[in-house]
Amino acid sequence: MAVQNNKKRILCLMEILLHQTDEDHILNASDLAEILKNKYGIEADRRTIYTEVAVLQDFGLDVVQVRGKTKGYYIGSRDFEFAEVKLLVDTVQSSKFITEKKSRELIGKLEQLCSESQAKQLNPQVVVTNRPKTENETIYYNVDRIHTAISGNRQISFQYTEWTAPKKQRLRKDGALYVISPLWMLPDDDCYYMIGYDDSAEQIKHYRVDKMRHIEITASPRKGEEYLKSFNLAEFAKKTFNMYAGKDGEITFYCKNEAAGIMMDRFGNDIWTFPDKEGYFKAKVTVTVSDQFFGWMAGLGKLIQIAAPVAVRNQYKEYLREILEKYNDVE
Repeated sequence: MAVQNNKKRILCLMEILLHQTDEDHILNASDLAEILKNKYGIEADRRTIYTEVAVLQDFGLDVVQVRGKTKGYYIGSRDFEFAEVKLLVDTVQSSKFITEKKSRELIGKLEQLCSESQAKQLNPQVVVTNRPKTENETIYYNVDRIHTAISGNRQISFQYTEWTAPKKQRLRKDGALYVISPLWMLPDDDCYYMIGYDDSAEQIKHYRVDKMRHIEITASPRKGEEYLKSFNLAEFAKKTFNMYAGKDGEITFYCKNEAAGIMMDRFGNDIWTFPDKEGYFKAKVTVTVSDQFFGWMAGLGKLIQIAAPVAVRNQYKEYLREILEKYNDVE
């Protein structure tokens, strides 16, 4: 029994150091011995603590020893720095495609990557509660199945849902199965999408993972793999607004100088730009022309205009005219 306790003691000591110490929370040998006794019922004197801390250091655990007035030990570097854990927690909090329940579970696991005092600083409750979240608890399994199909080079079948005005979800196409060759997974606008090849339509399509139901991996090999070599996923995400489909077109914008940051944030800093008259510049980019693209344009007001092509400029004018007519109909 003594040998077993000796083996268990060093594991418990490591757990105490990992969960209860950091640069601002230092525990000395006496503190560690007391916690071992009270929490785990294991006896240890200070000399034993010194010996086993040395073993953990030799093992590779970054146990920092503090000398001087405040003596003791704390964990220095970890697999994830605290700032990195914060970043991961913020990502989980802001992701609409993860349910509130799963968000809390994930954050609870992320808290194990830092000390208990640091975990308290994360305090995600208010943010998680107030963020809009999907209600589809199966999204984890959807993602897992899609990744399995991609790695196994298999097509998938699934049903796809949409929201109705009474806030109910219904199956599209009367519940008919979609058969798609999954190629990539892509987060965009706080949602998670599967990009895949539709052999029947002979084109690339995308689907929101939280709207997919009853995903099955088929025995059929994937098709459309030629797109894996030529398709630029980053460019696709950049030119597609809120993942709405449309026809690609090269657009020349006429922009005020203060819109430079907006254009770079949206399309990247490698876009073609050219100074125009004082206070203005022109930019040329490829976008997927859709109502969502026009909505983005409208949100920027007078900062940017479509200079060319004329056909798209006229489409945008018609888009605005139809909206204005709706308001003219209201008395």
